[in-house]
Amino acid sequence: MKHALLVTVRFHDGRYHGLDHRKASEWPPSPARLFQALMAGAACGASVSVKSQAALDWLEVLPPPVIATPRGVAGSAFVNFVPNNDLDAEISKGNEPDLDKAVARTRVGKRFRPTHFDSSIPILYCWYFDDGESQAKEICNAAMGLYQLGRGIDLAWAEASIIDPDEAEQRLLSHGGIVYRPMGNGSTQRELVCPQSGLRHDLTERFSGMRKRFRTGGSNRKPIHMFIQPPRPRLSKVVYGAPARRFVFELRPDDDQGSFAAQELRSAAKLVQEVRDEAATRLCEALPNLSDDIERYLIGRGAQDADKEARVRIVPVPSVGSKHADLAIRRLVIYVPQSCPIFADDLAWSFAQVAWADSDGVILKELRRSNDDRMAKRLERSSRRWRSLTPLVLRCALRRRIEPDRRSSQVKGAAERAGEEGRANTAVRQALRHVGIDTPVAKVQFQREPFHHRGQRADSFESCARFSKNMLWHADVTFTEPVAGPLLLGDGRFLGLGLMRQYEPIQGIIAFAITEGLSENALPETVALAARRAMMSRVQSCLPRGSKQLPSYVSGHEMDGSPAGDGTHRHIAVAADLLRRHVLYFAPSLLQRQGLRWREIEREHYRVERALEGMDVLRAGPAGRLVLVPAVIDQECDPLFAWAQVWESVTDYHVTRHHHRLSDEEALKADIIAELERRRWPLLSKDAIKVIAVRRGPRGGISGRLRLAFPTAQRGPLLVGRTSHKGGGLFTGI
Repeated sequence: MKHALLVTVRFHDGRYHGLDHRKASEWPPSPARLFQALMAGAACGASVSVKSQAALDWLEVLPPPVIATPRGVAGSAFVNFVPNNDLDAEISKGNEPDLDKAVARTRVGKRFRPTHFDSSIPILYCWYFDDGESQAKEICNAAMGLYQLGRGIDLAWAEASIIDPDEAEQRLLSHGGIVYRPMGNGSTQRELVCPQSGLRHDLTERFSGMRKRFRTGGSNRKPIHMFIQPPRPRLSKVVYGAPARRFVFELRPDDDQGSFAAQELRSAAKLVQEVRDEAATRLCEALPNLSDDIERYLIGRGAQDADKEARVRIVPVPSVGSKHADLAIRRLVIYVPQSCPIFADDLAWSFAQVAWADSDGVILKELRRSNDDRMAKRLERSSRRWRSLTPLVLRCALRRRIEPDRRSSQVKGAAERAGEEGRANTAVRQALRHVGIDTPVAKVQFQREPFHHRGQRADSFESCARFSKNMLWHADVTFTEPVAGPLLLGDGRFLGLGLMRQYEPIQGIIAFAITEGLSENALPETVALAARRAMMSRVQSCLPRGSKQLPSYVSGHEMDGSPAGDGTHRHIAVAADLLRRHVLYFAPSLLQRQGLRWREIEREHYRVERALEGMDVLRAGPAGRLVLVPAVIDQECDPLFAWAQVWESVTDYHVTRHHHRLSDEEALKADIIAELERRRWPLLSKDAIKVIAVRRGPRGGISGRLRLAFPTAQRGPLLVGRTSHKGGGLFTGI
C-alpha cells in the first residue's frame, strides 16, 4: 500500500539565508538541507540513536520529494563581518588571553542575500513510499526536534505525518504557493541537492572531522598546527520544475456548427492583444481590488525584470503537423505561472468571457475552453533544433529600411548584411537568457522568408505600434542539447511573436559539425576511421565493469571475433562529409530500404548516442585535431539526404566481390548493381551508371567514383560497398 510522508516546516521569521552548492541564494531549501536538519534534531549530543539511524538510512534512498513553498523574493545583499575558521586555530593554541585580538585579526566579511517570504505559509516536503511505515514514524519523531533549517540564524520548527497519497496531493495543490516537482519541465527550473545512499554516514564522518580539524604536529621545539579539511558528504543534484497551469481555448463561431473561426498567422500579435485586453477588462470588473496585479502580470504595464517569470503567457497555436497544414490560428494556450499572484482559475474564467461582436451586438465568434491539448503538447516537446513560425522581435537588430522605389540604388552590401545578422545573432542569445535558457547554441540562421512553405514573410506580420517591421526576423536555432518547449523568443514573446516550432531531426543519425582543426589535405576516409575508433572507445568505457566485448551493433563483429558478414548490415556506419564539415553516424535502418526497422535497433543506437554525448575533440592523425559540436541535419536541404535523381560519389566505392572475367569498369558497374539490389534500391541498367574514375589497390581490389542516374528521384542517404561502414561508398545528390 502506498503512503506519503509529509513534513511541514515553519520559520520563525520570513527570511531564509541558506546558500546552494554554487554559493548563490537557495530557494526553496533543498531536501538535503532538510535531511541534515532532521539528523541534527534526532541527535542526542554527538550521537544518533540506532532507530533514528535506520530511519535516516531509509529516508536517504527514497525518490526526491515534492516541495511546496511560499513565493520567495530575493532581498538586498549585505556584508556581515564575522570571525572565520582561523579563530579555531587560535583557540587550539591555548591563547585565551589574546582571544579579543585574535577575533579582530580573523574577522572577515561574508555576503548575505536573504530570501523574503510569508512566514505564515509553511514549506511542505512530501515523500511517497510503499514499505517502511515504522521508519517513517521515527522520522516524524525526529521532526519534532528540528530547530533550524539553513544557517544558524534561520530558526524553524517542523512536524511530520503519514497520510494517504491522495490527501497529500490535495494538500500540495491547496497550499497556495509554488509546487516544485523533480525533473519538471516548467518555466521555473532550478537545481537542488538531494540525499543519496550513504549520506547519513558521510554527515557523521564530517561531524567528527570538524571536531578534529586542527592538529598539532612537528617536534616539541617547533610545533606545527595543521588544518585538515573534513570530508564532504555525497549529494546528488536533481532538477526541480514548477510547471505552469495550462488552459486551452478554441476560436469558435457562434453558430456552433463544429467549425473553427480560424485567423491568419500574420494577425497573431493583433489577436493576442485583443484577447488579452478583453480578458483584463472582464477580470478588473469582477475583481477591482486586483487591478494593479492585472495591469502588471497580465497586460505587462509597469512590470519589472523580476516580474517576467510571473507574467501570463498567451500562445497562439497554428495548425501544424503536416506539410499541407495552412498554419492558421485556431487555438490559444494560456500559461499561468505558479508565481503569478492572480489565481489561475480566475484567469481561465476571464478568457472564457472573450467574444467578438458586430455593431449590433451580435456575437460573431468567441473563445471556448477545450480539454483537447494535443496541439499544445506538440509545442512542448523537446528538440535540439527550433524554427520560428511567427518572427522574432529583435530591437537590437534593426535592419536598414530600403524604399521600394530605391531598391536598385540602395542595395545592401555583403558587409552591411553580415553586420545586421551579427547583431541579430547577439540579440537571439540575449533573448535566450531572458527566458532562462542557458543551453549553448551551436548555430543560428536568419532570414525574412518563412521556413514553412505556407508561412508568412517576417515583414508581413501585423505588429503593434512599438514594433517596427524592420525588427522582425525568422530564425533557425540549433542547440547542443535538447530544449523543452513551448519556446517564444524576442521582445514580442508576450504578444505571440517569436513562437518556435521543433524541427524533427532524421531518426537514426548522429551528426557533429567540425568547427576548426581540419587540415587542408584531409581525406574523408581518414576522418571516418578516426570517428569509428572514437565511437568504439567511448562505448567500451560505458560498458559494465568486467565486460570487454563490444556489441556487434558497434564493432561489426560476432561474439567469436569473426566479421558480421551475413549481408544484413546490422551495425552502425560512419562517414565524413568534409565539404559540409560533418562527421556522421548512420543507423543501419537508414541504409536499407527494407528488411530492418528502426525499432529493432533503437535501443542499441540509443546506447551509442549516450556514449557520444560530450565528444568535442576528435584526433584524426594527419587530418588534424578536430573540434566538434553537435549538429542537426536538414533533411530537405542537405544533398546527402534530400531527394535527387542523380547521385555521385563523395568517397571511393569498393567492390564487394571480385569479377575476374570483366574489365575494371564493367566490374564496378556489375558490383554496384548487385549491391543496390541487396539494399532494396531501384534497379539500374549499366547505361545509367557512369564511371568517373577507377583504380586498383595493391592487392588487386577495385574501387572508383561513380555517377548513378535513377529513373525517379530517390531520398538519401546512399552509402554502399565493402567499406560503407568505414566511410567508403558515400554518394551525394546532384
